[in-house]
Amino acid sequence: MENQNSNSKLKGIIALLAILLVGSLVYIFKLTSDAKTLENTVVTTKSEKDAVMKDLEELKATYDAAIAENTSMSDELIAERDKVEKLMAELKSAKGDVASLSKYKEQYKALEVKMKNLMEEVAVLKTKNEKLTTDLDSTKVVLEDSKKYNQVLVGQNEELAKTVEKGSKLSITNLKTGAYKLRSSGKQIETDKASRTDVLKVSFTIAENSIAKSGDKTYYIQVIDGKNNVLGDKATIAFGDKSLTYSFTSTVKYENKTVDVSEQLRGKDFAAGTYFVNVFDKGELVSKTSFTLR
Repeated sequence: MENQNSNSKLKGIIALLAILLVGSLVYIFKLTSDAKTLENTVVTTKSEKDAVMKDLEELKATYDAAIAENTSMSDELIAERDKVEKLMAELKSAKGDVASLSKYKEQYKALEVKMKNLMEEVAVLKTKNEKLTTDLDSTKVVLEDSKKYNQVLVGQNEELAKTVEKGSKLSITNLKTGAYKLRSSGKQIETDKASRTDVLKVSFTIAENSIAKSGDKTYYIQVIDGKNNVLGDKATIAFGDKSLTYSFTSTVKYENKTVDVSEQLRGKDFAAGTYFVNVFDKGELVSKTSFTLR
């Protein structure tokens, strides 16, 4: 009887130990599973944190490139880049738990949406600037062509003005001189002797010119004897920085038609030698000739 009771107690103890052993094994298995789960969670969280950091770095790089283009939106782009940099600093020092990581993901997505909107605006602005640059270049080309054309026109006008000025000058032709002796009757006898000369005649022709300015024209006639003396009035007149001593003037009414001019220079004691006769239009010599008295 006692042996049976002892066996029963022993079986009870063994059964209890078996139950405790199974419980311990289950508890150890659960602890091991929880540890692995926690380890996997930590690894996953770190991987996601690194991914968010990488995304933020790419976001910052996009802003840096856009800011480098120096558009009119630079201030707004810089402000958004500063937000990205601030979030990167916060993420770097964060514990990396699931709750905070979820918050950073949401903030990144908001910044990403803002970035895409800004990049679209930058693209539109860039397209407009490129078109404006093209238009400005085209305008510059047109202006340069116009400038060159105007320079050609100015040159042509200057040449035309010179041609007109040159063409409008009157030509003096047929300049002739002669010495004459005056009779008491008033008749003039041509001579080549200085001792017999009482008057010198100077004649010339003003040629027809349709583009010349009509009106009174004054010519200055200079007669120089063989001793280099200016005969006649010996008056002096200045034209700019030039001066002219002349013998007499001849004023003619010119109406764009051919005009014959004849003038006389009276005198006495004419010297023998070669005489020079010059006709001036203001300060410009327009005709000259010479003759000799013996």
